Amino acid sequence: MIEPTSPVFAQSTIDRDAASRADGELEAVLDADPETKVVAVHRGRALMAERIDGSAPALQLSHPHALPEPVLRCYLGRADGSRFELRVFDEDAAATIEPESARWQGLRDAAAVLGVRDSSLLVEAVALANWHERHGRCPRCGAETTPVQAGWARRCTVDESLHFPRTDPAVIVLVTDDDDRVLLGSNALWAQNRYSLLAGFVEPGEALEAAVVREIEEEAGILVDRVEYVASQPWPFPASLMLGFTARIAAGAVPSSAVPDGEEILELRWFSRDEIVAAQAEIGLPGGISIARWLLERWYGAPLDAEGAGLAWSTS
Repeated sequence: MIEPTSPVFAQSTIDRDAASRADGELEAVLDADPETKVVAVHRGRALMAERIDGSAPALQLSHPHALPEPVLRCYLGRADGSRFELRVFDEDAAATIEPESARWQGLRDAAAVLGVRDSSLLVEAVALANWHERHGRCPRCGAETTPVQAGWARRCTVDESLHFPRTDPAVIVLVTDDDDRVLLGSNALWAQNRYSLLAGFVEPGEALEAAVVREIEEEAGILVDRVEYVASQPWPFPASLMLGFTARIAAGAVPSSAVPDGEEILELRWFSRDEIVAAQAEIGLPGGISIARWLLERWYGAPLDAEGAGLAWSTS
């Protein structure tokens, strides 16, 4: 079996070119550079290119001169000989750029069809846009803040303190028993019969491995050990970093003793590989762009869908 390379959003090809953020002339340079390309975002949705004659889905990447004045601009970095910039637009400007609402797509929908470069640009752009939208005031004094450092910081207009984008770490865990069955839970906020891996936010002063053990005990009532880190995935809904782990139920623990907490998790089920394939007609599994799906398919050894189930991972 050949493992999948890495989760969606974790395959970035973008050089973030952090050194250029300190250049006070960067905005003018980007405006003048014919190779500058803009990711246009409005209300968390990005402008997609028009599909012509079966062309592949892609972001609409325009030169700054073709666009109206934005409410925010952030330098994203370099790739493929171009420099890329996020520009966030208000309602009127977005309607001027593209009035057809279907051309503006959210990250969940767009990432499922975009190539690696464009999905990398979009996840970076949306994460930055989300942070700016939620941090317009200084957490120290409440005064307004303004973007600086090419959009990678905000400065307080009163005390001049600098504030940088924050990411909330969360662990997501593929728990197995001694028969290598996987434990899936159904969250109280989800549609009925939808199952995924157990997950939760890391608390202040807590190690990642400790968060894994605590979250599984809180949500499923069982102890786990043999905790191993696997991979991570940015998840800007609105600002998380998902840290993927595997864990095995602790020695002496009985799988049937797993009990949902009744608040966050309403149901728990153990699945063998055959059982998870057989159950696909009756349950919903994690979405294809999530690290939960990636971890689950890594455990299964192949894509988990009607056409791909049972097929080993390929090198393509």
